[in-house]
Amino acid sequence: MNVPEDSPSPGAAPVPAGPAGMRASDADRDRVANRLREALAEGRITPDEHAERIDAVYQAKTYAELEPVLSDLPADPADARAPAAPGISLRKEGGPPAPAAQSATMVAVFSGSQRKGRWLVEPRTNVTCVFGGVELDFRQAVLTQREVTVNVACVFGGVDITVPPGVRVINSISAVFGGVDVPHDDPLEPDAPVIRLTGMALFGGVSVKRREPGADGLLDRVNERVQRELARHGLAHERRDARRDRLRELREERRHRG
Repeated sequence: MNVPEDSPSPGAAPVPAGPAGMRASDADRDRVANRLREALAEGRITPDEHAERIDAVYQAKTYAELEPVLSDLPADPADARAPAAPGISLRKEGGPPAPAAQSATMVAVFSGSQRKGRWLVEPRTNVTCVFGGVELDFRQAVLTQREVTVNVACVFGGVDITVPPGVRVINSISAVFGGVDVPHDDPLEPDAPVIRLTGMALFGGVSVKRREPGADGLLDRVNERVQRELARHGLAHERRDARRDRLRELREERRHRG
C-alpha cells in the first residue's frame, strides 16, 4: 500500500483536531520567525534560544507545532489573531511584511543584478558574475537557517555584499588575479548568524562591507571619490616627475656630446 507523503507514519503522534491541526504555510512560519527576531532584539530571549526556536519554526508543519514557540512571549494587544489557529498570534499590525522568496541563483553576464530589501535567503545562493556586477544586501534579509552559503563564480566582474552588525562572515573564496575584502570585526557570540562565502574570483573582486540598516553608504561613496582623486593627483605627480627626469637625462646627453 502506498502511503501519501503527508500521511502520518505509524506510531507518530496524532495530529490535533480542529484549527490547531491545520497546516502552517511558509508565510506563517516567516511571521513567527519575525516575532522571534523582534524578541531577540528586545532582550526577551537569548541567542541560543533564538537559534533553537528558529530551527523549530522551519520544521513545524502545523499551527500546533508553532504555538509553543511563542507561548512564553507577551502578546501585543494590537495583534490580529489568525482565525485558523486560536492562541497563536501570527500577524502583527504595522509589522514588517513577509520576506519575498527569491531564486537561489543569480546571474550577471555583461550586466548587473542586485538583491536588497526584505528577502528570504535560501540555505545556498549561487552567484555567477562574468563581466558584470552583483549587489547583495543582507541588512533586511531573513535567513532560512543560522548559517547560509553564498557560492561565487566571478570572472572579470565584481560582487558587493553588505551585511548588518552581528553577522559573521567566513571567507573561503579562492582568488586568482583577483581579491576578496571582508570586514575583520566579526561578532564574538558563538550563535551569531553566519554567511559563508565559497567559490572563485578570477580577475574579479568580492567586497563585503558591514553597515547599519538604513545607512545609504554616502560616507563610503565620498571616501571612494576622495581616494580616486588622490590616486589621480598621484598619477599626475608621477608623470610630471617622469618628464622632469627625462629632460634631465636629455640635458646630460647633450652636455656629454658637446
